Amino acid sequence: MDDTASSGLDASVDAGIADAAPTSTLPSTPDEVGALVTARHQQLLREEVDPEELAARMRQVHEELTTLRMHYQFGIDEVQTKVNILRQEFELIHEYSPIEHVRTRLKSTESLVDKALRTGGDMTIAAIRERVMDIAGIRITCSFISDVYWIADMLSQQPDLEVLTIKDYIASPKPNGYRSLHLIVQVPVYLSEHTELVPVELQLRTIAMDFWASTEHKLSYKYRKNLPARLQAELDDAARVAADLDERMEGLRTEIRPRPASAS
Repeated sequence: MDDTASSGLDASVDAGIADAAPTSTLPSTPDEVGALVTARHQQLLREEVDPEELAARMRQVHEELTTLRMHYQFGIDEVQTKVNILRQEFELIHEYSPIEHVRTRLKSTESLVDKALRTGGDMTIAAIRERVMDIAGIRITCSFISDVYWIADMLSQQPDLEVLTIKDYIASPKPNGYRSLHLIVQVPVYLSEHTELVPVELQLRTIAMDFWASTEHKLSYKYRKNLPARLQAELDDAARVAADLDERMEGLRTEIRPRPASAS
């Protein structure tokens, strides 16, 4: 599920991840579409396909990819609407909101093709969708650790949202210090002729976790995941400081609002 040492969503946060304003755009350029088409074209050439058949199958790949991205953008819209409703309810009615920031990401075609190639298997749309589970992503940032689990519980209890997998990197951080709560959820997208079940990756983390993960990603990208020992030591120490800050802030949370009964 993860694209980097941090996460799939981190891999795009500094390359155009959108803020939480409602959107239904499909960011897909000809170059991005061309990446998958080229990969499929090379595969078909090796099979010595007739040129006319090749052209027809390339058009089919393009149409399937456009449809795929449309479905996943709609999946983002559905889950984002749920999150925005909770956020607005807390902001308008309650004295405290556990949601600080919300960002979304639809994986670029180039990134999708790259991950599909790295994970192996057929380069068909159906096969790619089966093994790449973080095409659509939403990140929710909270102030406190208990709020992370609180929001996850609220979303998980909604009847039309199914939790497929949970990876708790807060309880069990990654070796590099990365902490976050990851959920793959599935939502129905109601289209004109059928209902599409779309998986969406949710990342829930505190402000401190988000700051650390963003910095780690920028450094890893700059040094191509080959960080100098000095910087790695600084990151390791920063991860410990961020974890300590979260624990100390959690102790202050009850002064702002009593801990929710369902929070971990």
